[in-house]
Amino acid sequence: MKNTQGTIKELLNDTACVHNQKKLHENKKLSCNKAAQPGATQGNCPFDGAMVSVGAITDAVHLVHGPVACTHNPWATHGSLSSGSQLHQIGFTTNFSENNVVFGGEKKLYKAILEAVQRYNPAAVFVYATCVTALIGDDIDSVCKTAAKKIGIPVIYVDAPGFLGSKNFGNRIGNETLLRYVIGTAEPEFTTPFDINIVGEYNVAGELWNVLPLFKRLGIRVLSKITGDARYEEVCYAHRAKLNVVICSNVAVQMALSMQEDYGIPYIEESFYGVENLNHCLRNVAATLGDKYLQERTEWLIAEETAALDIALAPYRSQLKGKRIILASGGVKSWSLILAAKDLGMEVIATTDKKSTEEEKAKIKQLLGEDGMVLADGTPPTLLKVLKNTKADVLIAGAGNQYTALKAQIPFLDINHERHHAYAGYAGLVEMAQELHEALYSPVWQQVRKPAPWDEKISCRV
Repeated sequence: MKNTQGTIKELLNDTACVHNQKKLHENKKLSCNKAAQPGATQGNCPFDGAMVSVGAITDAVHLVHGPVACTHNPWATHGSLSSGSQLHQIGFTTNFSENNVVFGGEKKLYKAILEAVQRYNPAAVFVYATCVTALIGDDIDSVCKTAAKKIGIPVIYVDAPGFLGSKNFGNRIGNETLLRYVIGTAEPEFTTPFDINIVGEYNVAGELWNVLPLFKRLGIRVLSKITGDARYEEVCYAHRAKLNVVICSNVAVQMALSMQEDYGIPYIEESFYGVENLNHCLRNVAATLGDKYLQERTEWLIAEETAALDIALAPYRSQLKGKRIILASGGVKSWSLILAAKDLGMEVIATTDKKSTEEEKAKIKQLLGEDGMVLADGTPPTLLKVLKNTKADVLIAGAGNQYTALKAQIPFLDINHERHHAYAGYAGLVEMAQELHEALYSPVWQQVRKPAPWDEKISCRV
């Protein structure tokens, strides 16, 4: 997808943008024409965001046209797992050099595409622009089209160089690329009345695998996963689903809105974290699909799973009850983990609201109550101050805040893309309880909280 000024302005209609002031009619689209300033500190870049949205398609080559350093971040930190092809875990790059900056890198890109296809036989190739190749003016779009004619498979340009703005904007560009060039380009062998898409879920640490069996037991077919553990072909026929289940509104609600307008597919916004959220999701899916017997099966499954979960969580709840959490995350996790904590008998006393939509911010305030704190500033100095003042027991955040927790001498639980444990679904809540218990009751905290030997009063015997 080639980003013109008009395309960029359209994608900046950002539901979660902090500059939004009011809604347009009953839609959730909010107008925001304030683009991020290049060079400003905003977290990860659009290239990284596009890699999150598209890079989890497992049987495609994801080729980064730029310096080798740009290739590191997505593959080193995004834990999207696959049940089949591991091709998405290979870092492909044109390894741009100073010589290429002077003379251009189009020939090098063309050769790289052909070599990757010959060696790995992918279902498709996604080519990602970076700051360097966008600035020197490489015509990546034309190279992709020429290569596609040569090799006979889709070669798709993802135009999300880092200087365009924020990571969230890159998510949008990635989703828009899928809408324009992938979704609707193939047909499934058959459809059923209970076909759904799961949108905005990237199977981090295998979380999607905790949920898919539940839908299968209900007779609901997940037609397309966008894009966790997805194959290229299934994304192509996502337009034939009867319902889109949006998991991360901050990333994917615009995509769902576009599919509703283009294909008439309704959508619901849900979460897989915590018993109450998951039960609500299953019931809402069944109700929206509109089948009486499906709704009855859903109630039976919820009753069975909830009873088994209560037994599995009993030993953890007795140990975790009353523990106080500071939550520093974004998007769906910023509010849904509040309910997951309550399922364990714990209390979230403060959370950040960065990267959350206006609807998610309203949920946060409602769930925290009057005594809860909503932090607009989630920087380490602010978190350290809050941790000290509230005497919190644990910090749940991304890996970047691990050292903040160590400075505060409290346990830490990683909740972002770098994590290695799946916390979604009924089984995921048991996993979360186990990890929190191990973190809180590790003997290391007794050691690090003791005064240093040189701080203690030492009496000398003469």
